[in-house]
Amino acid sequence: MKKALNIAMVLFISLLMSCGGKEEKKKTGFSYDKKAPTEQKAKKEATVPASKKIDLANKGVGPISSMALPSEIDQTMATHGADVFKKMCTACHRPDKKFIGPAPKNILSRRSPEWVMNMILNPDEMVQKDPLAKALLIEFNGSPMANQNLSEEDARAVLEYFRTLK
Repeated sequence: MKKALNIAMVLFISLLMSCGGKEEKKKTGFSYDKKAPTEQKAKKEATVPASKKIDLANKGVGPISSMALPSEIDQTMATHGADVFKKMCTACHRPDKKFIGPAPKNILSRRSPEWVMNMILNPDEMVQKDPLAKALLIEFNGSPMANQNLSEEDARAVLEYFRTLK
């Protein structure tokens, strides 16, 4: 009987020793992307959104190929441009903050006057052919700028109004 008890005790101790001492691996949640969270944050921070990119050399695609702006703002034209903007553009744009579309405040510090005019006059072709307009379309959730069929005179007045937004 003592012998059976000793054998049972040895088996019990060996069973305990075989079960213990293992380290459990930490379980992580399911993820499609196997990059570490810090790598993802660094990548997002390094990417500048299209609305913040500065590209003064791009003239865009459309009827305006060159434009010289006078140093002084034409207040009459700017007032007309403000009226056109309020009637035609405020459904999607706010002068000083992001809405459905980007804010035009300080736009001429980021875009050339030709690019702005071509975007106002020719938004459909701009979104198809201009890389910056394509990037803006993506940034603003695929909401394309509506073609308001403005005349060049009205578009120029809106541009003059944009010059007053600082």
